Amino acid sequence: MTAIPLSRPSVDDEIKRAVEAVLDSRRYILGPECKAFEAELARYVGVEHAVLTSSGTAALWLALRALGVKAGDEILVPAHTAFPTVEAVCSVEATPVFVDVDAWYTADPTDMAAKITPRTVGVLPVHLYGQPCDLAGVGDLAVRYGLWLVEDCCQAHGAAWDGRRVGSFGRAAAFSFYPSKNLTVMGDGGVLVTSDDEIGARARRLRDHGRLNKDVHAEIGFNLRFNEIQAAVGRVLLRRLDRMNDRRRELAARYADRLAGLPLVLPSERPHARHVYHLYVVRTPRRAELATFLEARGIQTGIHYPVPGHRQPAVEHLAAESLPETERVVDEVLTLPISAGHTGAEIDEVARAVREFFGG
Repeated sequence: MTAIPLSRPSVDDEIKRAVEAVLDSRRYILGPECKAFEAELARYVGVEHAVLTSSGTAALWLALRALGVKAGDEILVPAHTAFPTVEAVCSVEATPVFVDVDAWYTADPTDMAAKITPRTVGVLPVHLYGQPCDLAGVGDLAVRYGLWLVEDCCQAHGAAWDGRRVGSFGRAAAFSFYPSKNLTVMGDGGVLVTSDDEIGARARRLRDHGRLNKDVHAEIGFNLRFNEIQAAVGRVLLRRLDRMNDRRRELAARYADRLAGLPLVLPSERPHARHVYHLYVVRTPRRAELATFLEARGIQTGIHYPVPGHRQPAVEHLAAESLPETERVVDEVLTLPISAGHTGAEIDEVARAVREFFGG
């Protein structure tokens, strides 16, 4: 039996040649590959600036610092997300105000509006699993209440809303390049994107110890730099991103066809959105049983995310209120294998096993 992993990043000769060329260049930190990757990323997203950094979390931190967020500020954030979204808010000493999710597992603008206070400064929605959030609703809310909007795009490289790529709607946005992401660099990494010149310039300083030049530090920053080897990998894969996303969408459609009619909630694409299926997430009250059944057949699954942000021990002092829809979702979601590197035969094998579990 051949195991089917949750994700399968691409590694091939073109990527290896790009890495070897950097090794031969003997330039390893924020050099020409990084500069070219930043320019290509900015052009791809449709913004003026891209600032490479050490992770998606770091990109969020840079955005919040560059916006001048301070202690006591409140930021609206979905509880159903990877905890680093919340961690970035806490790391700038702001207070995360947790909001519930809508039918597509992303931040509910109605719940956001209900939780705005005089201390609210911004909204930090997440394009989760590759699905854009309700950018019309969230954007209108931000404008109506005079709040900034920062997009967490760490799971949504190439996703779009009304034909416009996510990451270009707010004052800034953050992407992650973790190995399982739609666009990876074979390790940790991230990028802040923005069309705001001041945010771009400040983020560049902050990622490199707050430097104005080699010897002069204008403010306290940190070492959040990026490297040439990973930039070279990213440049190769960025050229393939749309094609890889098309492949993910083909495999998601294959799942939808093979799993139709089962007592299973399948992912759907919300109106106006282009979903890029970073994850293929289904829902069932029998999650634990299904996961065990699939594991016994060599099929890896995941749960994204079993403990919502508002129930994490690190923020229990906030005594966040209950979020009914989020709390239902986290007990039922299960991630099935998907990536541009999976074959149709593998998707069929997973679907057959799921059907067998349900007796279908």
